[in-house]
Amino acid sequence: MFCSDGDWDFYWCDREWLHQNYDTMFLHEHQKILHFRNHYELTRKNLMVKNLKRLRKQTKREMGKVEAQSFDFYPTTYELPSEYHIFVEEFKKNQGIIWIMKPAAKSQGRGIFLFRKLKDIIDWKKYNPLKVWLYRGGFARFSNTRFSLESIEDTYVHLTNVAVQKNAPDYDPEKGCKWSTQQLRKYLSAKHGVDASVQKIIINDKHCFEMYGYDVLLDVDLKPWLIEINASPSLTASGKEDYELKYGLLNDLLNVLDLENRLTGKEKRIGGWDLIWDDGIVLADDGNMECTSNGSTSVTTTNSFLGCNNNRKTQLREIFNLAQNIKKA
Repeated sequence: MFCSDGDWDFYWCDREWLHQNYDTMFLHEHQKILHFRNHYELTRKNLMVKNLKRLRKQTKREMGKVEAQSFDFYPTTYELPSEYHIFVEEFKKNQGIIWIMKPAAKSQGRGIFLFRKLKDIIDWKKYNPLKVWLYRGGFARFSNTRFSLESIEDTYVHLTNVAVQKNAPDYDPEKGCKWSTQQLRKYLSAKHGVDASVQKIIINDKHCFEMYGYDVLLDVDLKPWLIEINASPSLTASGKEDYELKYGLLNDLLNVLDLENRLTGKEKRIGGWDLIWDDGIVLADDGNMECTSNGSTSVTTTNSFLGCNNNRKTQLREIFNLAQNIKKA
C-alpha cells in the first residue's frame, strides 16, 4: 500500500498520478509502481500499431519476408487524418467491408463507430484540415556592396543578413538594404514583366500551428531558389517599415488563429494573410483583389496576392462585422 511518508512497498497508481509525480520521487530498490513511464507506446492504439509496423519491417530486414508474414495478428490499420489518402486507396480496393473507427486515446467504447461508406467519415475528416496561409507582406534583402564573384571572402557581397550588413562602413540604417515585397514586385513587373507565386504544403497537427520564414534567392534569370526555411524567423524590427510589417504579421496571425471564435471559418483573407491551401488549393474569387503594379491591374487565379496593397484595418473590420451578423442571424 501507499503511505505519504514513503514507508510502502507497492502502489497501484493511475496513469495521471504517475505522469505528475514520478519525476519528483525517490524510489527505494524494493518499491514497485504500476505502469511503465512510457506505457502509452503500447496502450495508445495508434502508437501500438506504429510499433508493430516498425517491428515487422525490422523483422523483414533482419530475418526475411517469411518471418515478417507472422505479423498478421492485428487488422489493417490507418491513423487519420495523417494517413487518410493511403486509407482511401485501401478502402477502394475492398469495397463493402465494414471498418471501425476508434479514438486513439479513449477507452470504454467512447467515440467508437462503424462505417462502410466514405461519406460517413467526411465530416470527421474535415474536422481540422490542413490550412496554409501566406502573408502578403515581406521584404527583399540586398547586399550593401554590388554582387561579384571576384571575391568570395567579402561577406558584405554575399551575405544579406542584417547582422552582417549593418557593420558595413557605408551602411544606411534608414534604408537597411531592404525592399518591401510590394516594391520588389513593382520593380520586376516594370523591368522584366514577370510575376511571382508561392505554394506551400505542410502536414499539420490539430493542436499546433507554425509560422515559417522562407528564404528565396532570385538568380540573374529571375529563377527562384529556396535557400532555407526558418522555424523561428527574426521578429526584431530593424526600422519603422520593418516594425510595421512584423507588428501587422503577428497581429493578423492571432486573428487567423481566432482564439475567441469570432470568425466563420470560411474566410479566405484575414488581414495580410491569404488562405492558399485548405485541404486542397484555394482559388481566388473573381475580382476578389486587384493588384496594381506599375499602372496595370491583374487578378491572380490562386488566392495569393503576394506583394499587393492591402488595407488591413478596413478588411479586418469587414470580416468581423460579417461574422457577427451571420452568428446573429
